[in-house]
Amino acid sequence: MTYDVETVTTQGQRRLRKVAKICEAYGHRVQKSVFEVVCRETDKVRFVAALREVIDPNQDSIRIYRLPAYALDDVEHLGKPRPVDPRGALVI
Repeated sequence: MTYDVETVTTQGQRRLRKVAKICEAYGHRVQKSVFEVVCRETDKVRFVAALREVIDPNQDSIRIYRLPAYALDDVEHLGKPRPVDPRGALVI
């Protein structure tokens, strides 16, 4: 999932921090505004609901890419390795 939150205003900066916290609770950050989230459908529903409560749909954008099972096995990665396996346990 990726997000782009307006940060020109103080309210936007607050929303950005809240969106990041929600994402950290469900997945692993792989870039500044990109997370790998592996979850069950029920968790996805909760995740999306939490994000909807925080964002301003007129200014912010969230994109969730649904991938086939085991798609992360085929990710080609260049540079610094992943710190964690996104399918592994998530400790909050």
